[in-house]
Amino acid sequence: MEKQDNFQLNFSLKGYSSIQIGLYFLLAAFVIKKILEGFLIDNNPISMLSTEIIEFLILGIVFLTILFSALALFYKGRRKARKLEYKLWNAKTKKNFWVFSASFTLIFIILIYLTTLDFADFMTPTFLFLYGISLLFLKIKKSKNLFVLSGISLLLTMICVLIPQYWYSSIFILGISHVTYGIIVKS
Repeated sequence: MEKQDNFQLNFSLKGYSSIQIGLYFLLAAFVIKKILEGFLIDNNPISMLSTEIIEFLILGIVFLTILFSALALFYKGRRKARKLEYKLWNAKTKKNFWVFSASFTLIFIILIYLTTLDFADFMTPTFLFLYGISLLFLKIKKSKNLFVLSGISLLLTMICVLIPQYWYSSIFILGISHVTYGIIVKS
């Protein structure tokens, strides 16, 4: 009997993994907001840090959010593959893993590049735009519900471009969208 060769079954953005990723986005947005608020307050210890260190901290939070999100997908896929006795790594999952890794590495590199050019106001819209495009690019034909998350991300991109102060609300809404998606679309 041939083993299952379906990336959607092995690495799915449904159920608990989507909730977990949404919580990572919510936590990252909250921590970044607190760091930036602390940087602007005179008596806060974070206000003593340089802008380069603050940028490094924020990029570190973004990196950890992406890493933990990828690990959530991996561990859910591994658990599901073991339960259903499917092969976790096959030709299709390896190809999609490299596409996933390349897209999120590209997002991170572009965010680093934006910080070197002092375009910090465009970090959130760029992240949201590239995240939405990545969801479209990684979309599985059977998983049309990912259009919703991608569309929300692209809509939030436009809001952040028009009103840069809404970066926190946009990331917060994306996190809530992931949590809601995970609750509604169960695995």
